Amino acid sequence: MGRNKQRNKPKGINKKELSNSILAIFSAHPKKVFNYKQISAVLLITDSAEKRLITEVLYELKNREALEEVSTGKFRLKARSGFVIGTVDMAKGGYGYIVSETVREAIFVSQNNLNHALDGDTVKVEVYAHRKTESLEGEVVEILERARETFVGTVEISERYAFLAPDSKQMPVDLFIPLDKLNGALNGQKAIARLTEWPRNAKNPFGEIIEVLGNQGENEAEMHAILAEFGLPYKFTEDVEEEAARISDHISEADYKSRRDFRAVPTLTIDPDDAKDFDDALSIRQLDGEKWEIGVHIADVTHYVSPETLIDEEGLNRATSVYLVDRVVPMLPERLSNFICSLRPHEDKLCFSAVFVVSEQAEVLDEWFGRTVIQSDRRFTYREAQHVIDTGEGDLYREVLKLNQLARILREQRFKAGSIAFEREEVKIEVDEKGRPVRIYAREHDLSNELVEEFMLLANKRVAEFIGKPRDQEKRTFVYRIHDRPDNEKLQKFSHFIKRFGYKLSLKSGKQTALSLNKLLEDVRGTREQDIVENLALRAMAKAIYSTVNIGHYGLAFDYYTHFTSPIRRYPDMLVHRLLADYLAGAHPRNQKKYEKMCRHSSKMEILAMEAERASIKYKQAEFMKDKIGQQFDGVVSGVTEWGIYVEILENKCEGMIPMRGLAGDFYEYDEDNYCIRGRRTGKKYQMGDPLKIEVVRVNMVRKQIDFAPASDD
Repeated sequence: MGRNKQRNKPKGINKKELSNSILAIFSAHPKKVFNYKQISAVLLITDSAEKRLITEVLYELKNREALEEVSTGKFRLKARSGFVIGTVDMAKGGYGYIVSETVREAIFVSQNNLNHALDGDTVKVEVYAHRKTESLEGEVVEILERARETFVGTVEISERYAFLAPDSKQMPVDLFIPLDKLNGALNGQKAIARLTEWPRNAKNPFGEIIEVLGNQGENEAEMHAILAEFGLPYKFTEDVEEEAARISDHISEADYKSRRDFRAVPTLTIDPDDAKDFDDALSIRQLDGEKWEIGVHIADVTHYVSPETLIDEEGLNRATSVYLVDRVVPMLPERLSNFICSLRPHEDKLCFSAVFVVSEQAEVLDEWFGRTVIQSDRRFTYREAQHVIDTGEGDLYREVLKLNQLARILREQRFKAGSIAFEREEVKIEVDEKGRPVRIYAREHDLSNELVEEFMLLANKRVAEFIGKPRDQEKRTFVYRIHDRPDNEKLQKFSHFIKRFGYKLSLKSGKQTALSLNKLLEDVRGTREQDIVENLALRAMAKAIYSTVNIGHYGLAFDYYTHFTSPIRRYPDMLVHRLLADYLAGAHPRNQKKYEKMCRHSSKMEILAMEAERASIKYKQAEFMKDKIGQQFDGVVSGVTEWGIYVEILENKCEGMIPMRGLAGDFYEYDEDNYCIRGRRTGKKYQMGDPLKIEVVRVNMVRKQIDFAPASDD
C-alpha cells in the first residue's frame, strides 16, 4: 500500500503546462467563476505546495490579462462570452491557429471552422477546450479585417468562367473570376486579382483582375508577381515622380556656409560592382600627435525629403529598398536615390556625418556629429579596394591601407567584447540580358567589406550612445536597432546537437556564450558541417528589430545601437537623422508612441522585403535547375522536417527537397531533437550536415520548388 502511494505521488508540475491547463478549463466554461480549490479539484491536485502554485499561476494569468479577478481569489476568463480577437496563422494543411494577446496559447481552428478566414486576417473566435487534450480550440465567427484583399497568381480560363490560381501557399483556394471581370487577362498569364466577395455557402471567393503582369515564365512578369505577392510596389505613382522631379539638386551658398566643409579631405566610397546608390563615404586625414580624423559621411536625404510630403509618405510606407536577384526596387525615387543624394565621385554632396578623432590604437578620443559637404575623390568597388589592400598599390592607397589597419583593430576589439562573428555565405546569381540565370555561386566576404562595416558600426554605435546614454535631462525618444538574447531552450538543443561533431558550447553567461559561439564558428570554418552549424546557430538567435525601447544589441555586444548609415534605402535611418538634428539643435523629446508605431511598421516591411528577396532567389534557382532533370549532384542535408529532407547542392547552392515518399525501403520518422529522420526498420538515418548525392527529379516553377531523390548509387 505504501509503495503504491509513493508511486502515485505527483513528481512536480511544469508551470507552462499548468498555465495552459488552467486556461483550457476557463475557456471550456467562459462564463464560470473558479477559485484555486475548484481548479485543484478539476486537475485532481491535492498537494498543498502545488495548490499554492495554482494560486500563483492564476495571478500571473490575471497580470497577463487572460483572466479577471471577480472578487478576492475568484477568477473568470477575461474574454467575454468565450470570444477572443486574434490573428490567423494558416498552416499548410488548410487549418489554422489564432494568435491572440488575450490568451497565451495559440487556438487551433480546423479548416471547416475557419469560415473563409485567411492567413493574417484579424478575426473573432469562439473558444472552447478539446475534451481529450484540453488544448484550446475554436471557431471563427467573424472576420474583422482582411490581411490582404489582392492575390497574385495564374489565370485559368474555361468556356464559361475563369479562376486565378494563387502563387501563395497560404491561400488554400482559387479565386473565381467572372468572364466580364478578366480586364483583358489571357489564359496562363500572371495577374493580380482583388477579392470582391465570399458568399457564406460558396467554396471559392469571387474576385476581379485588377492588373495583368504578363506571360507566365517571363522575367518581368515573375519578378513583379513576387513583389505583388508580398504586397510590395514595383513602381512609383506619377504624383511621387513629379514631386521628385521638382526637387532641386542646387547647393546654395547658405548650405555651404552652414556646414562643415570636407571637400579638401581625401574621401572615398566602397560599394558592390552594380551599386548606384552610394549612401556612405569615408574620409581620413592625419592630425598632430599620431591622431587620425575619420569621417563617416552619410547622404543627407532629409535635407531634400521633408516630413509629410508625398515622397516621405511613400518612403515610410515602403520603409526599405527591396533587393531582388536582378534589380533593386528603391525606397525613394531614382532621381534622389541614384543621383541627387548618391555620393557620386567628383560632385559636391550634402551629408550628415559622424567625425571621430582616433589614436593609432583606434581609440576614440573625440567625436562630432553634424551636417557637412563633401566631394568623393574615388568610387571603389569592393574588388578594387581589396586589390589595394592586397598589393599596397593603387589610388588613395595610403588612405585605404590606414583605414583597413584601424578597421582591423576595431574588429578585434569588438569580438573581444563579445560580438558574434556571423558571416554567412551570400548566394550571388548572375543573369543575362533577359534575366535568365547563367551562374550561381557564393560571394566572398573580403577585408574591403569588413573595412566599411567596422566604420559603419562605429558610427551607428556612437550616435546611439550620444542620444541614449543617461544624462541629467529627460529621456529622449530615439530609434534603436535592438537584438534580444537568444532563446535558452534553443541554445541548449543546439549545444547538444554539435557535440556529435566534437564541438562544445559554453552557456555560463551571455558574454561567455558569445565568445564560445565565436570560437565554434571559427572552428567549423572550412568543414563540411560549416553551413549546418552556422544555420542552426542563427536559428537560435532572436531577430533584430527597430524600437524606441532600448535593450541593446546582443549579437554586436553593444549597449546602444541604431541605424544611421543608410537613409537612401532604410526609412528608420531617416528618422534617426531627423531626431539627431533636432536634439543637436536643443529640441525636446518627441512623441514615443508615434515613433514606436513607425518602428514596428519598418520591422514588418524589412521582413517582407527579405522574404521577397528569398522568393526571387528560389525562383531563379528553380529556373537554373529546370533543364537539369536526371542529373546528379553532390549535396549536404540542409534541413529536416516531418514531410521530408532538404538538400543543398554544393557546387551551386541550390536547395531542393526529398519528400518522405521519395525515400524507399523503409518507413521514416522525424526526430526533431536530433535534426534527423530515421528508418523504423533499418535504422538508416538522414541528419542535418550529412553528405548526400542526389538526382534532380522535377522542378515546379510556380511553387519555386526543386524536388530531389537520393542518387541511385547512394
